Amino acid sequence: MKSILKQIIPKQIFSIYHYILAVSSSLYYGEPSKKLIIIGVTGTKGKTSTANFIWTALNQKYKTGLISTANIRIGDHHELNSYHMTMPGRFTIQRLIRKMVGEGCVYCVVETTSEGIKQFRHKGIYYDTLVFTNLTPEHLPSHEGSFEKYKEAKGTIFRELSTRPKKVIGGQEIPTSIIVNADSEHKDYFLSFDADSKVTYSMNNPADFQATGTSHSPEGPSFALGNERYHLSILGTFNIYNALPAVIIAKNAGLDSEEIQVGLDKLVLIPGRMELISEGQKYTVIVDYAHEKESMTALLATASLIREMGKKIIIVLGAEGGGRDKTKRSAMGTIVGKEADFVIVTTVDPYDDDPMEIIEDIAVVAEQMGKVREKNLFPILDREQGIVKALSLAQEGDIVLITGKGAEQSMVTNAGTILWDDREVVRHLLKLK
Repeated sequence: MKSILKQIIPKQIFSIYHYILAVSSSLYYGEPSKKLIIIGVTGTKGKTSTANFIWTALNQKYKTGLISTANIRIGDHHELNSYHMTMPGRFTIQRLIRKMVGEGCVYCVVETTSEGIKQFRHKGIYYDTLVFTNLTPEHLPSHEGSFEKYKEAKGTIFRELSTRPKKVIGGQEIPTSIIVNADSEHKDYFLSFDADSKVTYSMNNPADFQATGTSHSPEGPSFALGNERYHLSILGTFNIYNALPAVIIAKNAGLDSEEIQVGLDKLVLIPGRMELISEGQKYTVIVDYAHEKESMTALLATASLIREMGKKIIIVLGAEGGGRDKTKRSAMGTIVGKEADFVIVTTVDPYDDDPMEIIEDIAVVAEQMGKVREKNLFPILDREQGIVKALSLAQEGDIVLITGKGAEQSMVTNAGTILWDDREVVRHLLKLK
């Protein structure tokens, strides 16, 4: 019914509807974001991890809230995001922020998506600091197939940062700030907006905060900022990018390097992001949200870095339907066809699309990269059976990557929405082995 309505009702009507809902929900809950310092995180990749790193650093000294794709936090209280969307409904977002105010939070970190901005879910959220992570072609069908419109959608919240009066909390005016990844080719666009302060971070290009001396161990990556050294407890050298804004923001909030490191040490798990699943098996199982070219590339690079000589990488992947970008299917097929030893292509969230058509779009390209069906390439419609196949292939020391859904709590199929959690499915199957 919803898809039919979208076809017959002008887009402007939907936009007005979304806008009114957002403004109404903010007013209904008493504009709670005006009572907190709001940090928005936007970009294509790494938003959830970046938001969690910011939360853990700040929460070491100040009670901090978080709304992200994977999880919702109010201080030390933690729950999974069960809404199957990064930015939940407007009334839900405002209710959560109001709860954070009531429970004494000083900061709130909000993962902010282009789709959420397009639907005005950001309206009534009064940001003070904005973090830009990176930008790659994704979600383009939601923006008329235009990368520029996708970029401009994210730029909306940066533009609005300077157009509203500054907050005064506890008698103190809250300055605005923009924090930008200087290794992104789009850095200048996001730095072009007005703010009281603009700060850059990087691992390659010159920046205000440039990570150097990076290293990786089975316990996680580490890096230096000047004469300070930081260590992360979550795998993936790419997580250094995700942690840098947390260090910057925490320093601005008055934390010293020791306090920041204590906060980073406490973040040992971001649900569905490089999440290790262990039930005593003799091989490594990682559940990760990777669902497009860049994140899949980074994930496979990390797996290659930590695997022992001669051991295999087994990957389970798929792609979403429902009007999502189809071009990423072939891109992922190319990567896994080249970099993984065994490839299992299965269902993710087909919505109303034919799930086997999605699977084949990936599998055919993996074949072109040299994979052979029923030898090291297995298209399997049922996701649980796909995971079963991956686990059955694993030998001691191998690495199994379960990708595409992370900590999501449901799967959207053409038969409706069903409860689903990759992590729980994997734990259950491992216990049966």
